[in-house]
Amino acid sequence: MAAALLILAAMVAVAAALNPSREQFSWFLRLRRPNWLSFERLIPLIWIAIYACFYGSALVAWNASWSLGLMAGYLALLVLVQSYTWLICQTRRLSNGTVVGFAGWAWGLALAISVAQSSGSAALLLLPYLLWSPVGTLVTWQMQRLNR
Repeated sequence: MAAALLILAAMVAVAAALNPSREQFSWFLRLRRPNWLSFERLIPLIWIAIYACFYGSALVAWNASWSLGLMAGYLALLVLVQSYTWLICQTRRLSNGTVVGFAGWAWGLALAISVAQSSGSAALLLLPYLLWSPVGTLVTWQMQRLNR
């Protein structure tokens, strides 16, 4: 029970610390998106599902391994993922989002491989992020070309 609350508290703290201001996020929302991005209104729901999977994966991994190293890996992944929008908004450079998006995917893949050694289900719970992250990175890369 304590681990579940601690993981949740860490997720909320990282999200709160790396959240762009309203003004910064308004700038981000005004940027042009690729024409094929017709499902943008669903993206917040997709991220809620991904964060729920992150939470479940971290909890399952902790219960299977009691590894502080793995938990540090989850924290690093969470910081990478949450810093995507924050960094774009802070610097007003979409290229930073492309780099962070790719770095997050690579870290997530390494974490999934590491976690799979102790819990296959924890690794599978990282799969939604690993599938979605390249889509987000592609969108950001295409947005760079649309918003010079």
